[in-house]
Amino acid sequence: MTRRVVVTGGSCISSLGMDVEDVFASLKTLKNRVVRMKEWDLYAQMNTRLACPILYDLPEYSRKKVRGAGRVAVLAIASADKAIQSAGLAEETALLKSGRVGVAYGSSMGSINPLLDFFSMLKPPHDCSKITATTYIRSMPQTCAVNVSVFFGTTGRIITTNTACTSGSLSIGYAYEAIKYGMQDVMIAGGADELDATESAVFDTLFATSVKNDTPELTPAPFDRDRDGLVIGEGAGTLILEEYEHAKARGAHIYAELVGFGHNTDGDHITQPKKETMQIALELALKSAEISPEAIGYVSGHGTATRHGDIAESWATYNAFNGHSVAISSLKSYIGHTLGACGGIEAWLGINMMNRGWFNPNLNLNNVDEQCAPLDYITGSGREMDVEYLMSNNFAFGGVNTSLIFKRV
Repeated sequence: MTRRVVVTGGSCISSLGMDVEDVFASLKTLKNRVVRMKEWDLYAQMNTRLACPILYDLPEYSRKKVRGAGRVAVLAIASADKAIQSAGLAEETALLKSGRVGVAYGSSMGSINPLLDFFSMLKPPHDCSKITATTYIRSMPQTCAVNVSVFFGTTGRIITTNTACTSGSLSIGYAYEAIKYGMQDVMIAGGADELDATESAVFDTLFATSVKNDTPELTPAPFDRDRDGLVIGEGAGTLILEEYEHAKARGAHIYAELVGFGHNTDGDHITQPKKETMQIALELALKSAEISPEAIGYVSGHGTATRHGDIAESWATYNAFNGHSVAISSLKSYIGHTLGACGGIEAWLGINMMNRGWFNPNLNLNNVDEQCAPLDYITGSGREMDVEYLMSNNFAFGGVNTSLIFKRV
């Protein structure tokens, strides 16, 4: 017998802020958070100078609690901390340590700076003095998941998803399955990524970054005819998933129910998206939720503003919805591509939009690319809608495709 899974808490940290009320106030200004990174001018061979950094201070924790955490893990901890508080679990020490609470958390990779300390021993004069007891802990791929687990003292299962842009959404999907099939009662799930020039360089070498360096307010432009690439951001997004009866028994507030999860891989090309298998991932989520495409009132799109990505995603969506022109928009037009964090951030903000009845527009979408599918792209000042189900989609390098479906409670 399968069990129902609900969202009892959540949070997101991005260039828009940490507090949901502040984030929605910022969304409604219809201005993005893209800035020109003057410090990146020293990378002469890199074309882009644009990013969405977090320009406010993160919460401070005792050194003992975060000594093995680089910036990416601190982002994860701060987001998970706020999510735990919103779920009313901060004082539930016995529950957190019971073995019935697990962590599913991912990032594209660990912190970058500690890697420099490792590399210093490989080149003359082969200096090992910079390597400390925490160098690997801060840089390892699973740094977010284990640091979150240690911070809260959880003793349940741990899942780490280091699948680039689907790290957050895949973590949420795997956490959903862990609860649905009875392995855990509560899961802390999400993703994080810190901002580093090397991340932009990855996409820059593929000519996939925006180079509108003198007009940061005009980019990224998902689905627009004149889009010229993505902009990297940073942040973290976390959901607290809980078995329905468990949540009800402790009187938890329920923000939404997670009813569907679809996941597959293209099995074809590492960096080129494949609309056929992307479509199947969406169809798997619909099948999992046991609803028709017409039941979905809104799609939180991946919408990176890359040339091939937007086209493939739009047609995958259109075909999965049997030609139904569903409403869609991308939060990346505000906060850039937060990589491993985007699945968590977009899921949490999507849930809040569904509960508030207002959905963000696609910024900088002036002329829909004629090569994109004829979907209902939200523009202008956003849109008020009464939505019972929303779908949140993410796609990553390696052909990793995810789709989550949430139901309003």
